[in-house]
Amino acid sequence: MRWKGRRQSENVEDRRTMGRPAAVGGGIGIVLIAIVIGLLGGNPQQFLQQARQNQAAPGPGGEPAELTPEEQEAGEFVATVFADTEDVWTRLFADNGLDYRKPTLVLFKDHVRSGCGMASSGTGPFYCPADQKVYLDTSFFSQLSRQLGAPGDFAQAYVVAHEVGHHVQKLLGYTDQVDKIRQQVPEVEYNKYSVKLELQADFFAGVMLHHADRMHNIIERGDIEEALTAAQAIGDDTLQRRSKGYVQPETFNHGTSEQRVRWFSKGLKTGDLSQGDTFGAETL
Repeated sequence: MRWKGRRQSENVEDRRTMGRPAAVGGGIGIVLIAIVIGLLGGNPQQFLQQARQNQAAPGPGGEPAELTPEEQEAGEFVATVFADTEDVWTRLFADNGLDYRKPTLVLFKDHVRSGCGMASSGTGPFYCPADQKVYLDTSFFSQLSRQLGAPGDFAQAYVVAHEVGHHVQKLLGYTDQVDKIRQQVPEVEYNKYSVKLELQADFFAGVMLHHADRMHNIIERGDIEEALTAAQAIGDDTLQRRSKGYVQPETFNHGTSEQRVRWFSKGLKTGDLSQGDTFGAETL
């Protein structure tokens, strides 16, 4: 994939260099200090706010982590792909009389606090509708390559584009519609709507990469195969066979490998948003 030397997104929050927070009493200790401050006539809310900020960034007692050359390059790559998503979706939304609100990309290591709660690297990349941010530990790319057998930078670009696809769904109202359904139906029934949501995000990922290639000529020989291999590797049926040795279709919430490959391929081939209505499709 051709990506070096191109624009990188400015909407990237890199938390990978954050060290352990400075010690200010932690947990119950912080609360007790706040109570004392209040009894002495001070502003405990101001103290608590400052304590939270100290926990979210390296302080005098913390040691910022250094990025390896590989981590540095991974960050630059993801920021470039993220910029491509901004270019494409800004144009496609404008073509349909809409404004595209750009999300933020958060890079982290090991654990992260999001608007959707705490998460670990084991969660994998995810989009949080509550704060409209994409969260990614770039070590996932190694897992994608070594454990799932899906190497290559275009496979990684597919992952980023898929998560941004969820942001597009949030802006277009699909996410809120599915959230309402979740409150009304049993989990097994809801899983069917979750699959539709995920497959549409795959379609949107294909659409984005289709138009990014038209704008910036990013696709090289072998790239499409890389992305299709990644889509195949993270299908529910493939992952369940790998982990359990058998599949449970009623528990699928992302779609089968065949479905993920098909909808991503459709978006990549056509670039046509009107063909991505997975909710109205009679069969997936």
